[in-house]
Amino acid sequence: MSIINVTSEIKPLKEVLVHRPGKELLNLTPDTLQRLLFDDIPFLKVAQAEHDEFVQILRDNGIKVFYLEDLMAETLDLNPEIKEKFLKQFIKEAGVTTPKYRDLLFEYLMTYEDNKEFVLKTMEGIKISELDREKRVMEKSLVDLVTEETSFIADPMPNLYFTRDPFASIGNGISLNKMYSVTRCRETIYAEYIFNYHPKFKGQVEKYFDRYNDCHIEGGDVLNLNDHVLAIGISQRTEAAAIDLIAKNIFKNPNCKIDTILAFNIPNSRAFMHLDTVFTQIDVDKFTYHPGIMDTLQVFEITEGDDPNSDEDLNVKEINDSLENILETYLGREITLIPCAGGDKISAEREQWNDGTNTLCIAPGTVVVYNRNNITNEILREHGIKVLEMSSAELSRGRGGPRCMSMPLVRED
Repeated sequence: MSIINVTSEIKPLKEVLVHRPGKELLNLTPDTLQRLLFDDIPFLKVAQAEHDEFVQILRDNGIKVFYLEDLMAETLDLNPEIKEKFLKQFIKEAGVTTPKYRDLLFEYLMTYEDNKEFVLKTMEGIKISELDREKRVMEKSLVDLVTEETSFIADPMPNLYFTRDPFASIGNGISLNKMYSVTRCRETIYAEYIFNYHPKFKGQVEKYFDRYNDCHIEGGDVLNLNDHVLAIGISQRTEAAAIDLIAKNIFKNPNCKIDTILAFNIPNSRAFMHLDTVFTQIDVDKFTYHPGIMDTLQVFEITEGDDPNSDEDLNVKEINDSLENILETYLGREITLIPCAGGDKISAEREQWNDGTNTLCIAPGTVVVYNRNNITNEILREHGIKVLEMSSAELSRGRGGPRCMSMPLVRED
């Protein structure tokens, strides 16, 4: 089996990547919530306990769990010569432009000899006050005089526990994403180094999109429907231009079986930030969805262009049909659509806000969900779905569910 093997949303999950929430959540403040894409401040101790419960559910079902922080630390342990390169890139992408602060930050982080601690610190965020005070005040500048000691020279990355977004597994390859927000752009640096240097992945993974492209795309908008059909959302976080680009790269790659991409144009809003917040597959013939998207949803079919000698040619057409009929056509079977909270407007809006449709399917008909969405969960059971509930009082404050918190690396064929 390939190192990356994800040709479905529902086939038995064997390997998955997660990130345990860390001290980066302690560096959220009311003033930085909007900039760091949070609506509230989670209680870290409880958030970690909830995440540990999530991981235990996965392990109890025979799934091998990899932690992002561990893979990155192993990458540095096995390739000590790249640590300085990584750190200089990290500092540049953190937006540190003052030469003195660049040097002091580099010097400070290089004092971390344990690479796991080093990686966690880059994720946590670094305040001005943590840098060598004596060297900071040796030569006063205007920057020093107007910058508060508690200001972050490198922002925390509180969204990292949503490992679905920085890259997406597609067949036997990945899309290494350029994120929508400057706040999240640095998150993809870890995947870049892991896929380039970690011996588990180095030289063995196709790349269909790169983080250095101009347009943005995020993993929550990418759904593998089967070996040949990929769904991608046009959303708040993913541009149509990025879908055009990834389609061209997929179609011209002889090792990729995907021949059709369905682009789902969903409302551009915080509530519907990704396709997987309003639409996920939960069984071979069942999907859960948020009824609020139905009136405005557009679906486009993208296939390879008619000119076999052109890498730029695409065929794009709008599909004017119901979502149910579209899925039945491309999946070749009858489909049941299950509305969030049974379609009740108030309950559906409330439970969708808490990721009632953001299910993680770990095997056909078996899903991991947040326990707080009790109406939706009961309806799933009525449709024969095995529902594995996890605690969600704090993790849900980040506006992402079990699918958001997991990046499948391997599913069975």
